[in-house]
Amino acid sequence: MLKVQRSSNGQVTYILSGQIEEEDIAELEAILGSEAKGRRIVLDLKNLTLVGQDAIVFLDRCEANGITLKNCPAYIREWIKGRRGES
Repeated sequence: MLKVQRSSNGQVTYILSGQIEEEDIAELEAILGSEAKGRRIVLDLKNLTLVGQDAIVFLDRCEANGITLKNCPAYIREWIKGRRGES
């Protein structure tokens, strides 16, 4: 189960806790899309416990669109790098 907490202080931070399942991605995209254009968005991943390939694709796309991934676990960072062909 995924829990999402929002805080705002000059930037919008979403703290993601738990597991990102495939069915959570569309909801996360809608939440992020509802933010005002030009507003800095941060996804805090420190409480994330499990992600699948769909979540890696989503997080990679978020970063490519200027969203900051804060407290990104090393295994997630490595999967994103692998997806991009980085070593």
